[in-house]
Amino acid sequence: MKPAIKPLFIIKTLITSLSLLTLLNSHQASAQIVPQPWVSVGGKDGDVTYAVGAKALSLGFEVGTGEDGATGADILKFLKFPVISPYVGVGYYSEDKGVAVSGGVHANATKNIFLGAGYHSIRGFNGQLGIKF
Repeated sequence: MKPAIKPLFIIKTLITSLSLLTLLNSHQASAQIVPQPWVSVGGKDGDVTYAVGAKALSLGFEVGTGEDGATGADILKFLKFPVISPYVGVGYYSEDKGVAVSGGVHANATKNIFLGAGYHSIRGFNGQLGIKF
């Protein structure tokens, strides 16, 4: 039997991770207040994985389902460059999967559409399609 991860540990990990990401981001994203939603489809160990997310003000939030039916949420930090926006994230998932980490990149495809690719420790490699309003 695995020991349970304490909620306080998870909260401290999230706060520390986001704080470090903010300090390391020397170029703040432009003031994009309108959320930019996306959908994500991927796979890991033969399971198809799904997620939906949105980003605004260089932060993102994503909810997804991964291998073995694990569901959870991730907080993402985006770095804004002219054409691409790399990101890193941390989250928590059910089914004893625990803390998840992720990283990837979003790239502008057109004025109103962006594409992405990433890796998530529970949801595997994935592709993303998003809309800019």
